[in-house]
Amino acid sequence: MARDACEAHQARHHDGRRGTLSDAAEVPLLVEAEGPVRILRLNRPHRLNAVSLPMYEALEAELARIGADFETRVVILTGTGRGFCSGADLKAHRDHEASQAERHAYIDTSQRVYRTLQTLPQPVVAAVNGHAIGAGCELALSCDFVIVAEEAKLRMPEVALGTFIGGGTAYTLRRRVGHARAAELILLGRYFTPAEALSWGLANEMLPAAEVLPAARELAARLARNAPISMRLAKNLLDRAESVDAEESLRLEAEALFTCMASEDWREGLEAFAQKRDPAYRGK
Repeated sequence: MARDACEAHQARHHDGRRGTLSDAAEVPLLVEAEGPVRILRLNRPHRLNAVSLPMYEALEAELARIGADFETRVVILTGTGRGFCSGADLKAHRDHEASQAERHAYIDTSQRVYRTLQTLPQPVVAAVNGHAIGAGCELALSCDFVIVAEEAKLRMPEVALGTFIGGGTAYTLRRRVGHARAAELILLGRYFTPAEALSWGLANEMLPAAEVLPAARELAARLARNAPISMRLAKNLLDRAESVDAEESLRLEAEALFTCMASEDWREGLEAFAQKRDPAYRGK
């Protein structure tokens, strides 16, 4: 399928077998191209988009493609139907006794997906159109921006269910909301509201469900107009901010600035400013 910037509303369907194409009704992930924006739709609506190994595999494969593609400027992650993601498919886990190898594959692949979302060169917008429970909540919190439906229920119930959180959530959540709040959400596993998520800095915007994806598209369009090299460098530094001291942060920012100043986009930004027009960045 063509992947150039002029494509719009084309869809690829993944069934988890590393990019195999198949009928949309059979696949756990749908991919839509809207110019420089990719919309990834979790696609198990009959299970409120509960995660499965094929879904994680499809996400991993598509995120790898996106990370290497300079034509893709922004990613939107959302759910098909009335839910964002209801977490692990507990019925499937109950009905099938997984082998040790299957458990390793599930855990390892899921963690790679969370970390890839967090470190993807492009910004990722979570359009949380409905309930985000367990793994669904953790997927949303792995994104750079979160727009959440005011009707959504949010929860990380793993400890109460005898299982465990994934994707580095104990680390990332504590870093974002502090120990006391993270302990409350993880150890008690209580529901929290989109309004609470907004007030704690876990969400950027709360809207009626019907407005979530349009708002995510609008935000993605704004982001896509920025210089892609600059955005990639900024996201990388934000991800590393907690692991470096102030001096190292200054050094990394200086390196990033030198990289930008050597790019064609730097010159385009200067010319566009002087000519009072919108810049046309090429990622070069």
